[in-house]
Amino acid sequence: MDHIEVRRITYEYVAADRAVSALRDVTFGVGESDFVCVVGRSGCGKTTLLNILAGFLTPTRGEVRIAGRTVTGKGLDRGVVFQDFAQLFPWRTALRNVEFGLEMKGVSREERSVTAQRFLKLVGLEAFANAYPHELSGGMQQRAAIARALAYNPSVLLMDEPFAALDALTRDEMQRFLTEVWRETRKTVVYVTHNVAEAVYLADRIIVMTPHPGTVKAEVRVALPRPRDPLSVDFVEVQKRVVAELH
Repeated sequence: MDHIEVRRITYEYVAADRAVSALRDVTFGVGESDFVCVVGRSGCGKTTLLNILAGFLTPTRGEVRIAGRTVTGKGLDRGVVFQDFAQLFPWRTALRNVEFGLEMKGVSREERSVTAQRFLKLVGLEAFANAYPHELSGGMQQRAAIARALAYNPSVLLMDEPFAALDALTRDEMQRFLTEVWRETRKTVVYVTHNVAEAVYLADRIIVMTPHPGTVKAEVRVALPRPRDPLSVDFVEVQKRVVAELH
């Protein structure tokens, strides 16, 4: 059984007095410890789908199951990372930000501190534990957000274009970093992106969505060994397959 089961998800909302379908009959599965990227043009419902997985939105029809349990709302079995740097609490240091989920779980202060320091070390920010978000670069803020999402030990990590706002060099560095963190933690990851090269670099499998309403057009398996060379012939061939599906 897949760790995440997305079963015939449809999501509709009302705009300008008419019903709009954002998603229709979206179905796919994600195995335990798999890294799956969802790609598609703007308007295909990628972020809506991720919000349904996170429990922030309720589908009009269909269901999502994680570890065999139906998602009915937010839960500590899921960690979420967005692209917005403002997702960190500006009044908390990096250490206190990472402690937040543990605080919500009722973990003792001493254990919270030890765990948060361990995850800051995992993301290379142990020297910045007492820094506030405004004192960190964009890439460092995203590292802290990932550490916070991992620290309370969710089984699933949901990521919505977390590196889109970064410059190209920092984005490449963060992609390499995320691959290392995933290999270390073996979390089940669903990662939304519009960047095909990023999806090929990160994913075991790529879900290609088409818009109006959003639905799954194809699934592309990425059988390339890691670390991946974006300039290799095999890498470019997988990119071409995904782009062909998008068109």
